[in-house]
Amino acid sequence: MATPKKSRGAGAQAKPGRALGLIVIIMVALVGGMFASGTFTPRLGIDLAGGTSITLEAKNEPGKPNAINKTNMDTAADIINRRVNGMGVSEAEVQTQGKSNIIVNIPRGTNEKQAREQVGTTAQLYFRPVLTMTSGQPTGKGDKSATPSPSASTGDKATDKSTGSDKSTGDKATDKSTATPTPSATTQGRAVTDSLKADATPSASAKTGGDTKATPSASADPATAALQKKFMQLDCTDKAARTKINEGSKASDPIIACGQSQGQWQKYVLGPSEVGGKDVKKSQATINQQNGQWVVNMEFTGTGSKKFAATTSKLKSQQSPMNQFAIVLDGDVVSAPSVSSTLSQNAEISGSFTQKSAQDLANVLSYGALPLTFHEQSVTSVTAALGGEQLNAGLIAGAIGLALVVLYLVVYYRGLSVVALASLLTSGILTYTLMTLLGPAIGFALNLPAVCGAIVAIGITADSFIVYFERIRDEIREGRSVRPAVERAWPRARRTILVSDFVSFLAAAVLYIVTVGKVQGFAFTLGLTTLLDIVVVFLFTKPLMTLLARTKFFTGGHKWSGLDPKRLGVQPPLRRTRRATRPVDPKEA
Repeated sequence: MATPKKSRGAGAQAKPGRALGLIVIIMVALVGGMFASGTFTPRLGIDLAGGTSITLEAKNEPGKPNAINKTNMDTAADIINRRVNGMGVSEAEVQTQGKSNIIVNIPRGTNEKQAREQVGTTAQLYFRPVLTMTSGQPTGKGDKSATPSPSASTGDKATDKSTGSDKSTGDKATDKSTATPTPSATTQGRAVTDSLKADATPSASAKTGGDTKATPSASADPATAALQKKFMQLDCTDKAARTKINEGSKASDPIIACGQSQGQWQKYVLGPSEVGGKDVKKSQATINQQNGQWVVNMEFTGTGSKKFAATTSKLKSQQSPMNQFAIVLDGDVVSAPSVSSTLSQNAEISGSFTQKSAQDLANVLSYGALPLTFHEQSVTSVTAALGGEQLNAGLIAGAIGLALVVLYLVVYYRGLSVVALASLLTSGILTYTLMTLLGPAIGFALNLPAVCGAIVAIGITADSFIVYFERIRDEIREGRSVRPAVERAWPRARRTILVSDFVSFLAAAVLYIVTVGKVQGFAFTLGLTTLLDIVVVFLFTKPLMTLLARTKFFTGGHKWSGLDPKRLGVQPPLRRTRRATRPVDPKEA
């Protein structure tokens, strides 16, 4: 006779150790990740750990005396918030205060220096043509060589809709200039004069190509002479000098600017702005699939595309460095790629990018267009004394709630409470390790609302256990023994648990999307713990219950097992007794 095949349910019931082994491996891997990263506690938000508070003051731009208004302030606060939190789930707080101030709170433990740089670069973003460039040292400092221009290239990018791959539709040009001796003061002055003259007359620039040996115009106006003097005297290593060099300049004015390439300072003479930051629709750092290098893709608006096409059309015929355009933020040159073809809606900036440098440039391009100019008014440290007291109060409340839940489980479910408590412990370990690892991974910071979300999750997790236990009890009340009851109750309990957790996760996701600041911390923690609840119930609670159902303590219906038939109101089946028959008396018959 052929042996009957085991059902899928029977097979799963026979090997619960696999699921338990898997969740043990997951916990060991997470704990190992903590030791590998050297991080053993979750990162705390500014309300718990303190941090840095930056006050930004809005300033009217030249020619725009009424730019400071509620609409522009709200827009600026939103852009700064995206810029700071673009580094990760750092729980930074950005809010307006009064009519002209924005307060930025950065939690301790994040990269405060990087965040301050992101917050501080709040001026307008401009694309300006490069007229000339040289070493960042002033004349007479003894700098022996000028730094070559950035090794970057630009090219049109189009997306192949059918395959999802990127294909280049424009030629790419790479700046191959080499280091040259630092020009003398006279040569630098000629370079400024000639470059401004060439910018005003494109046909002449095509002939000279920005040659620094060209003869200066005898009729140089005072503005050009002043610009020439600034260019020669500017020391790019002096931050104060870089900040003041373009005070009062407009987008339509030529400027002097500094930028770094491969750790070396360069100074530029830049023409009037051709394209503004508001003309950039979006920017993203990606990996070029052909060479595996990091690049930055830009997409312009309709108006921006026309402006960018006109600019690149003029630059492509120039000689280096006048075939370059500089991306200028707060008067500093972020990047200065060269152009060899006319570009329009999409462009790619490539070069010696690392992942971080590409993402930083994309971040600047995406969030650099602010409607106002901001200055860092004050920087103060924030203590966590009040938040620490609130945290202690919250932890005490959570501990009391957890103790009451444990007491209830022990009194009502008795032996089954061992399963519930072990599951709660497993969920706690997973939650703690993940929160600890998410700090350095994505910048997640644990604030007071996030702690509240973790406390609420205790109830969600306990609710899943109760649903399963009650289903098992219902099966026993119907007359089934423990082992079949455990397996028959699981499909019905599983559906209920999944529906309940789906509703909780959906609520957390919606809350995370439509809110900002601290409320997002609550939503993120609630969603994370809801997902972990499913993992724990499927990989730990159910397999452990299957194993315990094989023990005599539970199968025998011990009164402390929580599955005692008498306690559940099940009446034992009546046993029929056979009466002894006596012989029939013939007289009675």
